[in-house]
Amino acid sequence: MPKAYGRVLLKLSGEALAGERGMGYDPATLQSIAAQVRSTRALKTQLGIVIGGGNLFRGSVASGIGLDRVTGDYMGMLATVMNSLALQDALEQVGVKTRVQTAIEMQKLAEPFIRRRAIRHLEKGRVVIFAAGTGNPYFSTDTAAVLRAVEIGADAILKATQVDGIYDSDPRKNPKARLFKRLSYREVYERRLKVMDTTAITLCEENHLPILVFNLHREGNIRRALAGQPIGTRVSGKA
Repeated sequence: MPKAYGRVLLKLSGEALAGERGMGYDPATLQSIAAQVRSTRALKTQLGIVIGGGNLFRGSVASGIGLDRVTGDYMGMLATVMNSLALQDALEQVGVKTRVQTAIEMQKLAEPFIRRRAIRHLEKGRVVIFAAGTGNPYFSTDTAAVLRAVEIGADAILKATQVDGIYDSDPRKNPKARLFKRLSYREVYERRLKVMDTTAITLCEENHLPILVFNLHREGNIRRALAGQPIGTRVSGKA
């Protein structure tokens, strides 16, 4: 029997909250994610979450509209705060106690990120959503997710995506794309697979933090992932 994780960090893309809309929020998708998280509470897994901001704004497009890169990155961080508040509200509507902690202080909206307080929330069974990335420009939300996972002592980082795992090419464009079940960090580098950016992968490797990549939109997959079931693609020290 697979063993449920004790503590994990779930990484969601901002686009996941948009559903088929592509931008903004899809109420049905928010409700689905909240229901999936609620269904995991019986596992007693302590859950932290990091959400991207791509459904609202991407720092990488800042130059295209004449903005300074640093300004664009800070705007992207604010988008992750908006997403975190939206998910917090969806979770609390289904009875899941949730706290949002931000890397940029905004006390009227959320708590500042304090590691010991975050761990205490997790120990009390609350979901903690970490917002505003690392609080610094030039760092992705993938890197922020890995950093928070390491700081809270997570057993793994679970990356929920739009497809079933990591493929050798884009399965949405190539019907013959091959799904990997297991990969090493080194293979991710060498194959140049777009799992996470290099900084995030390196941080995982240095801290022996496994990554599980799976399809968010398959009903029940968040619970399966937290329960340690073999879904998606697992990245660790050995393939």
